[in-house]
Amino acid sequence: MSTEMNSLLAGTPHGGASVDRDAIAEIFAEIALEAAIAVMSVYTSDSHARRKADKSPVCDADEYAEAIILERLAERLPSFPVLAEEAAAHGKKTVAGSTFILVDPVDGTREFLNRNGEFTINIGLIVDGAPLAGVVYAPALGQIWIGGATATSCKIAPGATLPPIGERRAIHVRPAPTQGLTALASRSHSDPETEAFLAQLPIKERRAAGSSLKFCAVAEGDADVYPRFGQTMEWDTAAGDAVLRAAGGIVLDREQHPLRYGKAGLQFRNGPFVAWGDRKAIQPSSAADH
Repeated sequence: MSTEMNSLLAGTPHGGASVDRDAIAEIFAEIALEAAIAVMSVYTSDSHARRKADKSPVCDADEYAEAIILERLAERLPSFPVLAEEAAAHGKKTVAGSTFILVDPVDGTREFLNRNGEFTINIGLIVDGAPLAGVVYAPALGQIWIGGATATSCKIAPGATLPPIGERRAIHVRPAPTQGLTALASRSHSDPETEAFLAQLPIKERRAAGSSLKFCAVAEGDADVYPRFGQTMEWDTAAGDAVLRAAGGIVLDREQHPLRYGKAGLQFRNGPFVAWGDRKAIQPSSAADH
């Protein structure tokens, strides 16, 4: 085992050892910044968009970035199994044990193809069903969010050197405003169930956003709640969920339990969930009744 690996196995179960969540999140951030170079090279040229078997869009950026991410993870974190979106789309599901990494090389491919900048590179660590470290990087916006034991964010260009944690902005969810909540909804996916859920809450403002940026907005105190009742996959949510939890928030499933990962029997599909900033704002019936 490498010296780097030995130094990382030290606080949450991993074969009897534990993991340094912040150190792993730093590695994820460095890898995402490198992969972003390939993503942005496609963003400014022909993306060669096409459809996968499930009819969702994919383009060169997804495949180029995933190849880089998988190569770097194999070099730096070789003992961690990895489940990546495009590999899974080709039938490869190599998750074993309770600790693994989830990768979405371009979350928000529709936003990428629409050239609105609201797409992200997502890498998340799962231990015993929970997201313990994650990175969400929006290369077109030049912003990265990093979550481990703590949560930070900074402006940074693709390929740049990640600044030390002390030079980044610490982020935390905000108390629910007494004048009403700010809700986030998907730019590309809306449904009647989401509308019914939001109608129960004291919503003052509603905004649309793409990809995992919604988790990050709640994590940094720019919004309060993000419901999602349509289908998502675990690689869509793990990184943003990790950032939000590190910032003091929570993502709850329909039964009001923290969203779980490693659902191989469901082919790694998520059910409905709601991401909350201030846990005091959670209404006991709101996630279960719809």
